[in-house]
Amino acid sequence: MEMIIVPAGEVTLSDRRTQRKWTVDVASFRLAPVPVTQESYTGEAGKLPATGVSWLDAVRFCNNLSEREGLTPAYDLDSLSWDPSADGYRLPSEAEWEHACRAGTTGARYGPLDEIAWYRGNSAESMHDVGGKAPNAWGLYDMLGNVWEWCWDIYDAEVYGEYRVLRGGGWFDEQWSCRASVRRRSHPTFRVDDVGFRLARTR
Repeated sequence: MEMIIVPAGEVTLSDRRTQRKWTVDVASFRLAPVPVTQESYTGEAGKLPATGVSWLDAVRFCNNLSEREGLTPAYDLDSLSWDPSADGYRLPSEAEWEHACRAGTTGARYGPLDEIAWYRGNSAESMHDVGGKAPNAWGLYDMLGNVWEWCWDIYDAEVYGEYRVLRGGGWFDEQWSCRASVRRRSHPTFRVDDVGFRLARTR
């Protein structure tokens, strides 16, 4: 699979609920240009994003794909830990995801929303094939809209336990949810029709 090399950089994350901000240094890594499709995930024809995928489903898929391609799996599924030195497929960290989404921009979005994203205002309340809107400056499509994407990180362990981070907004969301900084959370076993994922690899 061809992947985009995301350059190293720094990103400031923020949480609307707690009003907290924190800055993270991001090393260069590789990220898929589009979310995982149903074709890749289940073998179904077409380019719709894979949905109804839990966080646990996503990390298992990453390990299975790594093994099929002779790469070192990134995850220990018993301890739910990540080996950053592994060359296999994985989910992006939350900081990696936002850094990649912004692609050097500092505003709420990397372009006009109707040009870059499927959301409630233009989706006819259904998801669409990946790659149908304009990419960001680094060649990444659908970073906003179409489906929410799982990240590796725990959202807030003290308040929400093992809930994991979702980013990007989806086809049924209003425009305010489709912003680079918006965070959502869900249980790692949760499956729903507006949540998918995107593959990353450590360079």
